[in-house]
Amino acid sequence: MGALRDIGVRAGVAAMRAAVDAVLPPRCLGCGEVVEDAGTLCGRCWSGLTFLSPPCCACCGFPFPYAAPEGTLCAACTRLHPAFDRARAVFRYDDASRGLVLGFKHADETHAAPAFGRWLVRAGAGLVTEADLIAPVPLHRWRLLSRRYNQSGLLARAVAHAAGGRLAVDLLVRRRHTPQQGRLSPLARRRNVRGAFALRPRWGDAVAGRRVLLVDDVLTTGATVEECARVLRRHGAAGVDVLTLARVVRAQ
Repeated sequence: MGALRDIGVRAGVAAMRAAVDAVLPPRCLGCGEVVEDAGTLCGRCWSGLTFLSPPCCACCGFPFPYAAPEGTLCAACTRLHPAFDRARAVFRYDDASRGLVLGFKHADETHAAPAFGRWLVRAGAGLVTEADLIAPVPLHRWRLLSRRYNQSGLLARAVAHAAGGRLAVDLLVRRRHTPQQGRLSPLARRRNVRGAFALRPRWGDAVAGRRVLLVDDVLTTGATVEECARVLRRHGAAGVDVLTLARVVRAQ
């Protein structure tokens, strides 16, 4: 009887999903074209993205155009090792991915978060598995008030849900309202975020000896996540990794 009941429940769910899809068909996360499954991209949008995978820098994840021995660092990380241990991203931030990212970040397209969470878990499988805490890069309260949601918080929550990890959504606080970084140089970005973050007091005893996975939307110069990593290191974090939806890839 139990098996028959389960079959009936699954059939009912399938019928309900089919009815909803008939009225509101699933659409591509990128262009809005009708697709077969919710939370997916159409073939054109999928093929336009440049997904990032090895070979890459063992630290920052910068993609190499050639095979490299495990543990190889890129030129930038060789010159100056970042404050974090490893950074990985799902895809390259470019003309093909910009609309997908900005729609999620600024245009209330938050329904994409579960799909992005699954992509992030695949892109950063090793980082997610080793993480004791999964935390977003925080927004300042004034920016959060104007935007109404923290896109990095939604991503961190989706990663924790998909991987079964421990979410620490308020681990860090942005205590200074910094200017937008879009047009700033790498040096100006570092200066802009210096001292901007702090560990929320209630998490003080939970960080020491733990590996923390920081989740953000885009890695550009790494200035923001580096400043967050320094705060966590000062409080005894055993390791800090970074996982982002996209990253800017510039010649080094």
